[in-house]
Amino acid sequence: MRLSVVNFFKKSVNGHIFRGKYRLVKRVTPRSTQTLIREYEQTEANMKLLLHPYLSKEQSSGHAKELGKKEQLVAKWRAEQLKMKPHVTIAERLAHLQVKNVWD
Repeated sequence: MRLSVVNFFKKSVNGHIFRGKYRLVKRVTPRSTQTLIREYEQTEANMKLLLHPYLSKEQSSGHAKELGKKEQLVAKWRAEQLKMKPHVTIAERLAHLQVKNVWD
């Protein structure tokens, strides 16, 4: 199966641009290979940094406790809850209709 290379400035391809028999296939240029190589090198450098973290697991969990992030989050959540209307049950709504049971 032969794939056709389409010029960008001419008529577009039939159907979906990047799928199928007449799909649009970009030409490989030296510039595109250099950018791809650069991206792969950058990803590799990032992976090497992630392989040996600066902090241990104990240190990284401890610094969040020291900053009090959990308490800030809980306080923010409680403040949001106070802004909302309280939950009302059906029994509370119909409490005025309730009469004492005389058969007790």
